[in-house]
Amino acid sequence: MGAGSVGCYLGGLLAAQGLGVVFVGRPRITAALREQGLRLSDLNGRDLRVPARELQIHESIPAGIEPSLVLLCVKSGATETAAAELAAALPAGTPVVSMQNGIGNAERGRAAAPGLQWLAGMVPFNIAELGAGHFHRGTAGALMAEQHAALEPLRAAFSAQGVGFKLLPDLRGVQWGKLLLNLNNPVNALSGKPLREQLLQRGYRRCLAALQQEALQALKAAGIAPAQLAALPPQRVPLLLRLPTWLFQRLAKRMLQIDAKARSSMADDLLLGRPTEIDALCGEVVRLAERHGCAAPLNTRVCELVRQQPQRGRPYGPDELVQALGLR
Repeated sequence: MGAGSVGCYLGGLLAAQGLGVVFVGRPRITAALREQGLRLSDLNGRDLRVPARELQIHESIPAGIEPSLVLLCVKSGATETAAAELAAALPAGTPVVSMQNGIGNAERGRAAAPGLQWLAGMVPFNIAELGAGHFHRGTAGALMAEQHAALEPLRAAFSAQGVGFKLLPDLRGVQWGKLLLNLNNPVNALSGKPLREQLLQRGYRRCLAALQQEALQALKAAGIAPAQLAALPPQRVPLLLRLPTWLFQRLAKRMLQIDAKARSSMADDLLLGRPTEIDALCGEVVRLAERHGCAAPLNTRVCELVRQQPQRGRPYGPDELVQALGLR
């Protein structure tokens, strides 16, 4: 549900493995899939194609469908609407796994559609839409979700397609660990550059480090321990980001294992004039800080910059973004 970059990539891997997958997405995407089929590539050089004739493609949920589970991949702002559509179309108790960015989508879905069984999930890697029906994974990592019997068959299917899938009893720390990494999404979107090129410029890294440091302070106040999803513990990543580029490049080899095609989904959203997920990322940090007596002025400011970017109409250079955030 939500066959965009993430939905098409995950669903495409499962379809290629022979599972029955129904893709529900916007007309722009579904038209491309019907015409071009589905092409999936990755940073390791894999290039997989699923012909259009083998895809089940719809703009809305087909009547009478009874899926074993749903992978919810809509943008965070569309969670409640999608949940209502799912509740109206699917049998009660159908498992729905939120594979979305942000923290509280499974809870919001549960509130909107309590008759479905909601589970949290996490997609660690970057997926970019490179052309009609072509989706490219530019970074590495294993999928994660809450433990549920309905998800067991997916582990073998994703593994056979070269993607790990871990089932955990609690995903809260993992979600916050991912959100810390996703704070680079607005920095990347505002830079207008591919991810690797952006990370190799110290001014942009300083902005990301400041956003992460502010989020870490709010997490500490809330008593939440974010999971380590990178080579370093989350508390040490800002120190690495602030290093001179020559030293960062030497020490951050794993972080820089990104191919030249990768960019953030927020960059795609700005480019296509779509609403971004800034409120589910930096906005989540601001709300956490407010609940626990902290301030998050930098994350607040980045929310403003992203919302103003369509009017600005040009990217920020590294020094410009540092200045816009008021960093010294």
